[in-house]
Amino acid sequence: MKKILVIAMALMPLMLMAQARIGIVNSQQIFDLMPDKANAEAQLQSLSEHYHAEYVLLQSEFDKKYADYQTVAADPSTPEAIKERRVQELQESDKKIREFQRRAADDIASRREALSNPINEKIQTAIQAAGRQANLDVVFDTAVTPVAYTGPNTVDITPMVKTILGL
Repeated sequence: MKKILVIAMALMPLMLMAQARIGIVNSQQIFDLMPDKANAEAQLQSLSEHYHAEYVLLQSEFDKKYADYQTVAADPSTPEAIKERRVQELQESDKKIREFQRRAADDIASRREALSNPINEKIQTAIQAAGRQANLDVVFDTAVTPVAYTGPNTVDITPMVKTILGL
């Protein structure tokens, strides 16, 4: 009797999962169709162009300093202290450029997240609504977790989500 009870308890989760209604959705496909995505991309492109223009300016300043250093270094009458100061200036300029690149990348990533979060929230709300509409217990996002197999009872709610969002 104990063995039967233990086996029944072990099989209980499997039986419950067999009864669960499972759905799938591709949120990336939906994200790509969102009208807000184009606006977000335009804003990110503009920000990126601003940073690129500033980077070009910093790089040209560095290139000028490097050319000046080469001229000074080639002159055998230039004192070592001057050469060392020029090398130090080059190192500081290089450090400024690397710091600028890091901060620019961080800012762009932060802005990308700030622009995409409201879009993702709309999509998640629509996915939840579609899941409730289809009376599903679980919805897997195939854009996040690839699904190796979907059986005939699996419901793809991607079209429902698109309809809810007016896409």
